Amino acid sequence: MISAGLQRTLLSAFLLVLPALTLSSKVAEAREKPVQFMQRAANELVKASRSGSARDFANVLNKYTDLPSVGLYSLGSYAKTLQRRDRKPYYSGMIGFLARYASSQSPKYPVRSVRMVSQTKETRSGVYVDSVVSLSDGTTYDVRWWLIRRGRSYKVGDVSVLGFWGREQLKRLFEDYINDNGGNPKALIVALNR
Repeated sequence: MISAGLQRTLLSAFLLVLPALTLSSKVAEAREKPVQFMQRAANELVKASRSGSARDFANVLNKYTDLPSVGLYSLGSYAKTLQRRDRKPYYSGMIGFLARYASSQSPKYPVRSVRMVSQTKETRSGVYVDSVVSLSDGTTYDVRWWLIRRGRSYKVGDVSVLGFWGREQLKRLFEDYINDNGGNPKALIVALNR
């Protein structure tokens, strides 16, 4: 069992890199490799982190995130009860929530650089890109990104920090909130869009 303090630390670390985690892109050249895509996305994330602006984080998230992969998975058992018409406000609220959190946490974790170091072979389920995130204090984190091919480019479907996958953390958080508020995903949508 993970202690509450470690869970908060992991969630904070995850949500700090999630904006880069959850990413959609411009149509890239067919020859763009996953590591090139992720480096481009990470550079934009670092810029948003330095600005500290929730709006900048939201722009990066909206640009690079595979919303259905992150959003629907994060609803867990409640995904099947989410009405199709509620997806847009849910995704918007999720991005807003993550952007606000990332902007509030970015001063605590000033990112100096993100460097892509390797990628796995691409399969039908996607490709993994490994990176090293360096903070200004010299601390480094190994971060693994799961990319999903979308047309000629990629989107980020998940990210792993310290061995913990982001979607799993969001799923726990979102399912608990829905469960504690009558079992209706609309309660979460309202809370995320406040």
